[in-house]
Amino acid sequence: MSKSGTDQEAIVRVRDLTVRFGDTTIIDGLSLDVRRGEILGIVGGSGSGKSVLLRTIIGLLPKYSGRIDLFDRNVDDLDEYELRSIERMWGVMFQHGALFSSLNLKHNIEFQMREILGLSDRMLAEMSNAKIEMVGLSVNDRNKMPSELSGGMTKRAALARALALDPQFVLLDEPTSGLDPISAGEFDELIKTLQQTLGLTVFLVTHDLESLYAITDRVAVIAEGKIVAEGTIDKMLQSDHHWVKSYFRGRRGSAMAKRHELSLGQKNGI
Repeated sequence: MSKSGTDQEAIVRVRDLTVRFGDTTIIDGLSLDVRRGEILGIVGGSGSGKSVLLRTIIGLLPKYSGRIDLFDRNVDDLDEYELRSIERMWGVMFQHGALFSSLNLKHNIEFQMREILGLSDRMLAEMSNAKIEMVGLSVNDRNKMPSELSGGMTKRAALARALALDPQFVLLDEPTSGLDPISAGEFDELIKTLQQTLGLTVFLVTHDLESLYAITDRVAVIAEGKIVAEGTIDKMLQSDHHWVKSYFRGRRGSAMAKRHELSLGQKNGI
């Protein structure tokens, strides 16, 4: 678990962020911290702006107003060289993998290394093999094309590519979507293990209640363009916000909430 956070521990600070698509406001004055070493789960209804927030943080979408600090630097103050240096400190896994369809697994993982690090082919091969094994794939799969990978393998391959430059901060967009419950659980365990062994900070966009209960340190809920609830799972279960109550205490969430409360009671000897 991460330490109890203060503002000083945040590696990402979002303040009063507004993002618009034309006349439509998706994110409306949102503020949020991502604390070093934590797994922060981001949830919200369809179209609430979860993925928009992720893409805005990493600069793929422009903000209308507000401030984003990454590693104590205001991104608006960075020149191109400074921004490229900051970008090497994060890795991104998109929802559907976003692997290059014309490159095999090995070359997908090596792509950023080849562009940025300027390593020899031998060193690139050694590093890509290490990333492949790190995410639970076999080096025997390294020559497979994305079309030859199963859904679960594609997710792991995309995670390996996100880890290619040994980032401190990883952003995962719906990493368990489309996976069966067993594969999703295994992927959750992989994320948690990597967080603990590599000291990663994880920004996890998800709709998967199992993932939220299993691996997150905190949860932030987006609704109406803002963060309407933030904290531990226990705090989510106590929230009076209508969407949060519906999500965590509704038909699908109530069984998990009861199981969670029972587990806490057993731990506390109740």
